[in-house]
Amino acid sequence: MQDNNSLQQLQALVAQDFEPVPAAQILTEEQLLTVLSEQIAWMLEHKLEYLMSLMYRLDVPEHKVDEALSPAAEMPAHRALAQLILDRQKQRILTKRQYTPPVLSDEDW
Repeated sequence: MQDNNSLQQLQALVAQDFEPVPAAQILTEEQLLTVLSEQIAWMLEHKLEYLMSLMYRLDVPEHKVDEALSPAAEMPAHRALAQLILDRQKQRILTKRQYTPPVLSDEDW
């Protein structure tokens, strides 16, 4: 997901729940991951229940969240959760592109 439009869509989806950056500033995917992981690190310390609620609402698979939070995980939990969120939002963008409903005219009704 490297084109500018896709990055804007990804940033907009993330901003709905995490508000990581001002809307006017377009970040690279790596920058977005860093900003999001910093917010998640704070949430892990101060708003764990809310974060878990967001993960559920975003439809991030529970077993992947459990793996990210495991002490045996390869990546720090905040970074792994941020990556899971970005991956899920990218998946949503691709799905919306693939399944765009047809535009209906008055005659179709």
